[in-house]
Amino acid sequence: MTKPKVLISDALSPAAVQIFKDRGVEVDFQPNLGKDKDKLAEIIGNYDGLAIRSATKATAKIIDKATKLKVIGRAGIGVDNVEIPAATAKGIIVMNTPFGNSITTAEHAITLMLALAREIPQADASTQAGKWEKNRFMGVEITGKVLGVVGCGNIGSIVADRALGLRMKVIAFDPFLSPERAKDIGVEKVDLDDLLKRADFITLHTPLTEKTRNIIDGAAIAKMKKGVRLINCARGGLVDEQAVVDALNSKHIAGAAFDVFIEEPATSNVLFGHPNVICTPHLGASTTEAQENVALQVAEQMSDYLLTGAISNAVNFPSITAEEAPKLKPFIALAEKLGSFAGQLTESGILKVEITYEGHVAEMKIKAITSAVLSGLLRPMLGEVNVVSAPVVAKERGMVVDEIVRAAQSDYESLITVTVTTERQERSVSGTVYADGKPRLVDIKGIRVDAEFGKSMIYVTNEDKPGFIGRFASLLGDAKINIATFHLGRVAPGSDAIALVEVDGAVPTDLLAKVQALPQVKQAKALTF
Repeated sequence: MTKPKVLISDALSPAAVQIFKDRGVEVDFQPNLGKDKDKLAEIIGNYDGLAIRSATKATAKIIDKATKLKVIGRAGIGVDNVEIPAATAKGIIVMNTPFGNSITTAEHAITLMLALAREIPQADASTQAGKWEKNRFMGVEITGKVLGVVGCGNIGSIVADRALGLRMKVIAFDPFLSPERAKDIGVEKVDLDDLLKRADFITLHTPLTEKTRNIIDGAAIAKMKKGVRLINCARGGLVDEQAVVDALNSKHIAGAAFDVFIEEPATSNVLFGHPNVICTPHLGASTTEAQENVALQVAEQMSDYLLTGAISNAVNFPSITAEEAPKLKPFIALAEKLGSFAGQLTESGILKVEITYEGHVAEMKIKAITSAVLSGLLRPMLGEVNVVSAPVVAKERGMVVDEIVRAAQSDYESLITVTVTTERQERSVSGTVYADGKPRLVDIKGIRVDAEFGKSMIYVTNEDKPGFIGRFASLLGDAKINIATFHLGRVAPGSDAIALVEVDGAVPTDLLAKVQALPQVKQAKALTF
């Protein structure tokens, strides 16, 4: 049997190279190749696996040339440098190592917080310049101060733990953090506005998604207490950098420390040169231990897949065998869309997720399907969650996940029902897979429907009163939004009703506001699948 062959195109630990060799995988170690796109495209067709860090860009062009490639392994959490849709289309598994950098990144955030509190970089530069400006650098203690953690997952919870050890009061904003989990890790769960008003220091540990982009903007800064200090070791784009500079100039923000920027490499930035700003070049994962950990993990994972077919920490496919895949695939697609439907409508902390499997689907490997539900549910807020990491992320946030298996009790051969219990309400959605293999929505909150998942949809809950449909359709027409499909359902005449409309193109925010303003409407949401 021919040995699988892996190309390492970035600087990975020599220990990772040795793991490949020890496991019986041929390895070609070219740590500087990732910077040469043309050379990479020329030779990528010779390899079964590609192991990378951040320098290599696995673009669609590169992937198109990768005629033998079976797996791309990213030593680290971010896979922004891999075009996942292109890889998926070619059947290439994309793996990452989602938890190898957690401690290192958390420690960097704490380090920047302490440096901000005592103006360490500025004092160092001044002293080494021959000045003795003892009275200029009047810092603040962190003991007893309030630390606001935005995003309390794996990294955020480690930051909270370290801050508690420094005798700080920790408050956290995370829609997916349950009150029980918050209590367990010693933080107070709050909403974002409360955090902004109370925190002396604010540190960000959330992925960059459409919901979190510019989560700290001018309006958010205006809600912060004067003299707040801001730390971002998570993702560029979470913060409006110019708004931070303006707030620094007005002294509303006392100091800011950034390890990540909207554009990287950041050779110039509006934050650079400000006397109250500390900047580092994306060092969150830059420790010997972290780089060793992620390199060893990715080598083990890729070797397992290439030699045995085992899949772990894949961002584009669940952990299932080749025999199970054909039967599971349409139900995994259904499950992820059901989860996404519920996740896009969820705005408060999730306490419990109950997934009921009825009929033939109950006899399948439901763990993979449950992972798909959780992935769809969590991704609207957390972005980088995948079908493998989703159960871990849910557990970290204290969510209760129940699976119920039973014989068919409906008109469908197979039925999946996802019930999400939040701090405010309970919501259920059900779906099935028809003979054509396409997933369908068949029940929303007890209201029967029969709808395919469209790429862009508007979901409305309303009172069933005459005139609503006409007004709703007129708003869409006025906005030049073309309707692809229109699905209606209701409990009974004059009672609660829903409208689920597939439209061509994105839904403008102002249109959604107009729909929400209709007198019969209780809720209006734009959904994407």
